[in-house]
Amino acid sequence: MSKSSQLTIEQYIHQFSPEVRVTLNKLRSIILSAAPDAEETITYGIPAYKLNNKPLVYFGAYQSHIGFYATQSGHEKFAEELSEYKKGKGSIQFPLNKEIPIHLIKRMVEFKVEELSKRP
Repeated sequence: MSKSSQLTIEQYIHQFSPEVRVTLNKLRSIILSAAPDAEETITYGIPAYKLNNKPLVYFGAYQSHIGFYATQSGHEKFAEELSEYKKGKGSIQFPLNKEIPIHLIKRMVEFKVEELSKRP
């Protein structure tokens, strides 16, 4: 097992500068408030959230942005609102020098919760 897979969410967040930690903790709070039954884990070396053992969302901090992964359906549903953000491999990139779009992220997580609740 790699060291990153043994990290807790708190340990992952603590690796970053105080400014980035504030943003990561805010993102974590948004996700948990919109999906209180989600399971927190580290997957692919980044914080991941699962609901009913299915991927909900992921996030990760990088040199110049926060990557937010809401899977393909989440990205497609909010494509117009996300159009101003750079896209990465399966992610939306929120620049570190701007506020993260709290209400948009919350709506994306709520959409994913609803979507996963409908799946068998």
